[in-house]
Amino acid sequence: MTDQQPAATHQDRPLAKPTVQVENDRVIVTEWRFPPGSHTGWHRHNHDYVVVPVTTGELHIFDGKTTVPAPLRAGVSYARQIGVEHDVINPNAFEFVFVEIELKA
Repeated sequence: MTDQQPAATHQDRPLAKPTVQVENDRVIVTEWRFPPGSHTGWHRHNHDYVVVPVTTGELHIFDGKTTVPAPLRAGVSYARQIGVEHDVINPNAFEFVFVEIELKA
């Protein structure tokens, strides 16, 4: 199911909690914890990146026009290239966690 906009505006949502675990000249590894209903906020990826879900569930991706469901499974990674712009939303009634690995070099 897609919507023209997220169910709640960003002012209504708590922010997801990033914790940088590793940062050096080659990578940034960040654990993202999404309380129920939270979001990352609008952002642009400045590096290629890999996401490793820790939780199984669905996140919603808002690209500025449309919200698209993104089903994720714990341990099943995906990669995206530099330049992606979006807001990631946790519509679940439970905390969602993933690890993001940004490739600097």
